[in-house]
Amino acid sequence: MIRKYEGNPVVKPADVKPSIGGYHVKGALNPGATECNGEILLLLRVAENCEPKKGFVRVPTYRFDAGPARPDIMEWKADDPSIQLKDTRGVVFRGQDYLSTMSHIRLARSRDGFHFTVDEHPFIYPADETEKYGCEDARVTKIGDRYYINYTAVSQDSWATKLAVTKDFRTIERLGFIFHPENKDVAIFPEKVGGLYHALHRPNNSGFGRASIWYAESPDLLHWGNHRCIVRPLNTKWEAMKIGGGAPPIKTKDGWLVIAHGKGEGSLYSIFLVLLDLEQPWKVIKRAERPILTPTEKYETQGFFANVVFSNGVVEKDGELLIYYGAADESSCVAVTRVADLLNSF
Repeated sequence: MIRKYEGNPVVKPADVKPSIGGYHVKGALNPGATECNGEILLLLRVAENCEPKKGFVRVPTYRFDAGPARPDIMEWKADDPSIQLKDTRGVVFRGQDYLSTMSHIRLARSRDGFHFTVDEHPFIYPADETEKYGCEDARVTKIGDRYYINYTAVSQDSWATKLAVTKDFRTIERLGFIFHPENKDVAIFPEKVGGLYHALHRPNNSGFGRASIWYAESPDLLHWGNHRCIVRPLNTKWEAMKIGGGAPPIKTKDGWLVIAHGKGEGSLYSIFLVLLDLEQPWKVIKRAERPILTPTEKYETQGFFANVVFSNGVVEKDGELLIYYGAADESSCVAVTRVADLLNSF
């Protein structure tokens, strides 16, 4: 039903040029995907940390104080009593949090969908204090001749979802927040239904349940309402912790095909299918109880965060469906299938 490409990973950290000298690329992961002007484009999440310097603690940062935002390095002497090593991802200095890695969105380009070259410079990167800790996990939806890109903006105010738009992937217009903290895993449908735009989203749940897939609708892609929870985690080892959406839904004869993810026992991430009604996309027709893709290969079971497959983007090409996914929070891969095979798998 589904085949992992034998040449995986298609993009590795070593394929990506660091943003500045002194940075080191730790991950090229969780790509959004689309087709534009005969190219398949991946919108990689590029995670960078700092090259080590003996006797110092160093973290990547962005400066917003003079002109356009620019990447930089902050460093302190390792024996400074004001430093607290929070965990593997964080440093606290004089009460201020900093991340050990900073993410931005970088483009990778391919003619065949399997062999990619990565642009030298970031495409979407922190532009102001609301993105102070990075831009992560882009999804791309083409509507008409415009490509709408939503991504997770991370700051001291937590994480939330922003929207940008482009026609050519050379320039972008930032449209601001569309879902407030804490909300991400947003997937926008590729066309209006009933005169409205539709999206899936995943608000955090720190209350009585587990994070689930929600639905929302909008007249203009900016203002979202009529929120409702439509898919909750099953009590299985695959979805024991939470679930969330992935790539923009695919329109099929049977309904909107959604590629989702589940976080299960041992923090294992897998990829699932959900089918929604074409005319009432908040209605679930079918959902798979078992994943279509799990971590089995070394590049999926070993890495920055082991046992992860996580998809943000799909492209239909020559009758096949290319599912692009992040592996072990480190590299980007592709699996090949057909829409008909996925529909028959429920």
